[in-house]
Amino acid sequence: MNIVLLGYRGTGKSVVSKILSHKLKRQLFSMDNLIALKAGKTIPEIVEQLGWPRFRELESQIAEQLAVDTRDAIIDCGGGVVLNDRNIELLRRHGKVVLLTADMETLLQRLSRNVNRPPLKEGLSFEEEHKKVLAEREARYQAAADMICDTSHNRPIDTVQEIVGNFKNKSWI
Repeated sequence: MNIVLLGYRGTGKSVVSKILSHKLKRQLFSMDNLIALKAGKTIPEIVEQLGWPRFRELESQIAEQLAVDTRDAIIDCGGGVVLNDRNIELLRRHGKVVLLTADMETLLQRLSRNVNRPPLKEGLSFEEEHKKVLAEREARYQAAADMICDTSHNRPIDTVQEIVGNFKNKSWI
């Protein structure tokens, strides 16, 4: 069974997935890295040159590929993968979804460190953009989750231990 990490930008998916992959000795697949590889461009280049709709098409293709070809791996999803219900349906077919969350103050602090992420909404302040996008996605995140971990005040290793403990208690691993 795959462990699928889901959540908004800045919740710690990339860091947690790397530690989880190492701890469980499972292969790690980053959807954003696979999208960039497939397109031959960075994520900001894809969005700038091809637009968000094309990025979402590539994301859906990668979700389908992972659902068909991947077992017993860690899958680090981009924050917008939930915008297409089929993506989640595919990823849940052979996996359990862990939703990583964080409070808005923590998210904004983490996100302000990375200036390379393309904006999701134009014409809004940094804070307004993230509040609006997260509000639009929140119900989808919650509906997709088999487990929820708040990373606001946890170190990544603590989040990994929480995930592993929960999965062992439920005999998922």
